[in-house]
Amino acid sequence: MQGVRLAVTAAVSVTVLLAAACGGGDEPRAAGDGYPVTVTNCGADVTFDAAPQRVVLLKSAAVPYLHAIGVMDRVTARAGQYPKEYYDAATLAELDRIPLLTDKTDTSGHLQISKEVVISQQPDLVLGQVDNLSRDTLSAVDIPLLEEPALCPGSTAVPTFDDIYSQMQTYGKVFGREAEATTAVTALKDRMATVRAKAGQSSGRTAAVLYPTVGGGTTYAYGTASMAHPQLEAAGFRNVFGDVRERVFEVTVEELLGRNPDVLILLYGDGDPAAVERGLTGLPGAQNLNAVRNGNVMTQLFNFTEPPTPLSIDGLERIVQRFQGAP
Repeated sequence: MQGVRLAVTAAVSVTVLLAAACGGGDEPRAAGDGYPVTVTNCGADVTFDAAPQRVVLLKSAAVPYLHAIGVMDRVTARAGQYPKEYYDAATLAELDRIPLLTDKTDTSGHLQISKEVVISQQPDLVLGQVDNLSRDTLSAVDIPLLEEPALCPGSTAVPTFDDIYSQMQTYGKVFGREAEATTAVTALKDRMATVRAKAGQSSGRTAAVLYPTVGGGTTYAYGTASMAHPQLEAAGFRNVFGDVRERVFEVTVEELLGRNPDVLILLYGDGDPAAVERGLTGLPGAQNLNAVRNGNVMTQLFNFTEPPTPLSIDGLERIVQRFQGAP
């Protein structure tokens, strides 16, 4: 696919020059100072002639990365949902300063925003692809887009925790913050070592990660192409859907009963976690599941598992804390 090249506008050039004139070690890198930089994203080469200064977020997944490398001040607008449970006080304060364009979604949770609204923000980078704002649509007006690799259309790559470290380095490269990215990766690896030690060896217990429909209806399960799989393994569980190479798929109570996991992790986007749990336990026959009978059911906000981000490590820590020592 043809790469998208970021056109450095006069306004951005002036911003970079003014920042350089102010001195100090925290200014963005100008063109020529390690730029141009090219990264491959969803099969496309995206080239930046300077560090992005006007970023629009259309998904929340990039937030922990941008916070870690200290560039949240470059985000000039955001859209979508940003549940407070994901973030520490410092990140919440950064988000509160960023204007929210819209949080409107359709029934399947997809963001509803017009391309005109996004383009009017004059971004030099958009993070997160939505249905009506593809890479090609934005590249036609010289606006580059980056998507989380696990969310790239048609992606079949099996995710691992290493993907988190790699993506952190990618953002560090794009924003000229490689040193900060390296420091952040080291901290994440230290956390992973601690939580793996706490989880210990595989417990032999089985688990499944599901996405129930509140009020009844379709239940979805996650296979080996999802971040749920390495997360369960790191927590010491065997994924009962570890033989399914899809990311997410529909599953019936009958199939759940046939695999009968000892532990259930129920993901949800927003709303009442108790209603999410009832969306599964209220299904006919669900009370016969081992996890339900033994009270080993945990609800967890979606981004604590998917896609691979530092929040996936937060989610792993929560899972280990919840089930450590549980029968």
